[in-house]
Amino acid sequence: MNREDGITLDPYRGSQDQGMTETKTKTKRGDQERVVIKKYANRRLYNTATSSYVTLDNLSDMVRQNIDFIVYDAKTGDDITRGVLAQIIFEEESRGQNLLPIQFLRQLISFYGDSMQNLLPTYLEMSLDGFAKQQERFRSQFSQAFGGAPGLGYFDEQVAQNLAMFDRAMRMFSPFSFAAPGAAPTTGTAEPAASAATSAPPADSDQVNELRQQIEAMKAQIDQLATRK
Repeated sequence: MNREDGITLDPYRGSQDQGMTETKTKTKRGDQERVVIKKYANRRLYNTATSSYVTLDNLSDMVRQNIDFIVYDAKTGDDITRGVLAQIIFEEESRGQNLLPIQFLRQLISFYGDSMQNLLPTYLEMSLDGFAKQQERFRSQFSQAFGGAPGLGYFDEQVAQNLAMFDRAMRMFSPFSFAAPGAAPTTGTAEPAASAATSAPPADSDQVNELRQQIEAMKAQIDQLATRK
């Protein structure tokens, strides 16, 4: 590995970049710059902005920090960002994070090759975007109501606990409620199927109901505080 002035140099530069013309460390996506990541045949990832090798964990951290990046195949110049992001999700799931419910994955797979396949990406993107905005809005309102008012400083610890509980609740509830191809449309208030009800663990159902009640209670408290201001 070559180094110059403390910076890791790319040993493959010039040898595997024939498929990429005038590779830049950053590209623009609207007004936002995107960091260019190159993936080589040995599966190593190279951050051209920092001149250093990175891992999938590093890219996962960049996503959490809202650092936009694009991944190119160093030899062909193909955009392989989608595959790398999917690999990050696979790595997280294999570690036991279990963010994606099994039924959701089954439904997602069933849409491949379906007539609705072209519409699903836009729907998922809009659903997740709306879910994230609503979560952030509720967190902001909750913090202002319980942590921003004068004389409520002693509630800080309770606020932190409530926010942590809210985050756990958000991870338990799926933001999607679409049906598999060919199935009748469903709504968020529809009664679950009998087979699902009988197979679901009672402990999980009780926990979900308890979290739901706690969230409703918090919303009611926020509404009361908002009317007093």
